[in-house]
Amino acid sequence: MEPIGAVLIDIDGVLTVSWEPLPGAVEAMERLRAADVPLALVTNTTSRTRSRIAGRLADSGFPVGPGDILTAPAVTAAHLREHHPEARCLLINTGDVRDDLPGVTLVEEDTEGAAPDVVVLGGAGGAFTYAALNRAFRLVQQGAALVAMHRNLYWRTAEGLDLDTGAFLAGLERAARTEAVITGKPSGAFFAAALAHLGTGPGGTLMVGDDIETDVLAAQRHGITGALVRTGKYRPETHEAADGTPDHVLDSFADVPALLERMGR
Repeated sequence: MEPIGAVLIDIDGVLTVSWEPLPGAVEAMERLRAADVPLALVTNTTSRTRSRIAGRLADSGFPVGPGDILTAPAVTAAHLREHHPEARCLLINTGDVRDDLPGVTLVEEDTEGAAPDVVVLGGAGGAFTYAALNRAFRLVQQGAALVAMHRNLYWRTAEGLDLDTGAFLAGLERAARTEAVITGKPSGAFFAAALAHLGTGPGGTLMVGDDIETDVLAAQRHGITGALVRTGKYRPETHEAADGTPDHVLDSFADVPALLERMGR
């Protein structure tokens, strides 16, 4: 195997839960920094901008800045600029990430009798009302494109598992008889952007995540080594029922430095 020279790291459930650091996570990242391991934090989080995420993590002791973070909204913006230039986009998202959507025209209502050209789904939460989702359904029926930042079914909070976008997206796709373009993990475009960000190839990169499908197996399908951690949304039954096997299974992110040492970093 090619020696691992860089690491992609999910945030929620791997480094933090409800933005509180998991045991040993800060120290493990400090060890990676001390060893000059190139790393990027890759997240489907849609409630905060890259700058706000970096600030929150830095306040908790993680040695990271905005340039270390790649988010689903940032990759979504690139997709919309390339495939839907000058389109009017209706964003349904819980949280304000407009600063990570440069070059994208966001509209709240029909303008001059013209409906939005693209419906963009971000993260689930209070914005995912019946009225909002029903409007999205009608717009897609009328020909609007459907783009979703991810299709995660749930995520881990301090109170337990909460429903996420995928739980609603599946029904919308079925009702509208269409399939959304996914821009965040597990899309190939997202992982390609992450590798380009680090300037590394898939064979020399490790992906660390708590979602076996979206993080780990998706990365492995693109030639990246995958490590599943037993924190966050990890569930043994989901692990056992998965369509593939992670390259590595770790108790937590705290075990990553030792894994890299064993892999020849």
